[in-house]
Amino acid sequence: MDGKVHLMQLPREVLLGENLTGEVVNVARRVGLKGRALVLYGPRTGKIAGKDVEKALKSVYDVSSLTVRKGATMEEVERAISAIRDESISWVMAVGGGSIIDVAKLASFKTGIPFISFPTTASNDGIASANASIRDLGSKTSVKAVPPVAVIADVKIIKTAPYRYLAAGVGDTISNLTAVKDWQLAHRIKGEYYSEYASSLSLMSAKMVMRNADIIRLGNEESVRKVIKALISTGVAMSIAGSSRPASGAEHLFSHALDMLLQKPALHGEQVGVGTIIMAYLHGLRWERVRETLKRVGAPTNAYDLGIDPDVIIEALTIAHTIRPERYTILGKDGLTREAAEKAAKITGVI
Repeated sequence: MDGKVHLMQLPREVLLGENLTGEVVNVARRVGLKGRALVLYGPRTGKIAGKDVEKALKSVYDVSSLTVRKGATMEEVERAISAIRDESISWVMAVGGGSIIDVAKLASFKTGIPFISFPTTASNDGIASANASIRDLGSKTSVKAVPPVAVIADVKIIKTAPYRYLAAGVGDTISNLTAVKDWQLAHRIKGEYYSEYASSLSLMSAKMVMRNADIIRLGNEESVRKVIKALISTGVAMSIAGSSRPASGAEHLFSHALDMLLQKPALHGEQVGVGTIIMAYLHGLRWERVRETLKRVGAPTNAYDLGIDPDVIIEALTIAHTIRPERYTILGKDGLTREAAEKAAKITGVI
């Protein structure tokens, strides 16, 4: 593609409200989906909403279902691809958290069919983005795919998830602050493509959750709406940018490093939130405000809250720059020394 051609793929419809299970047919029709559908859900999300969505779709469509049991792995993506090919599936409906949506996203991308995202948690910005995080190859790596053609966010269903997931969604959104700073740095130092529009949208989402921390901490329907809107607009910012740059910088590399080092890491948004405190300090931003917002919504702000050994935090900080060496961030190409990592973590109260 010509360097001057910039492709933006965005969700065509975003439906946000209550009791939306019965709306899935109308949404699918409005975005022009025809043929056989595959509904993807996990063992728990099947009970929460997946089976109800499947039932609603069966009133009009020919429907198959697949239960994703091992999270976002290439094995599950391959299973979904096989089901799509074997059963002549025309489109996919993903009902679940980030992992289920990521499996559907990559499987539908590889088979060239559209998918609809029906999130059951508000814990990360993958619900509307084009990027899929797949837990394989030793680390959780982001893979380019396509965004959903529609997002159906039922706040009543999302509210039933443990509050911890909503707080993690705040962590994933607040990370936009340092991600944009890293992108601006890469633009200045490496001449990387930069979009003012995508950055502004991303920063607006982060500022929105900071402003609404006291509403979010209540954990009610209004709280869910605030976080979902911020996560969806972050996903749209990534689609406009054509990369995850507006929402993924050194704080995400830190989280991926933790995923590599630990058998059982914390939630993605929780790790990224703590990473944002440290990266905000390195960027010379007001990191105390980041920490204060996370505290107010009840998200982790240190190693103890995450349930992670301080030594592992320091180790992750020193190896983070190696995760995606092509992505220039505040960590530079050589990363942090152990002393610098320890100092940053101690000053910010992370350890």
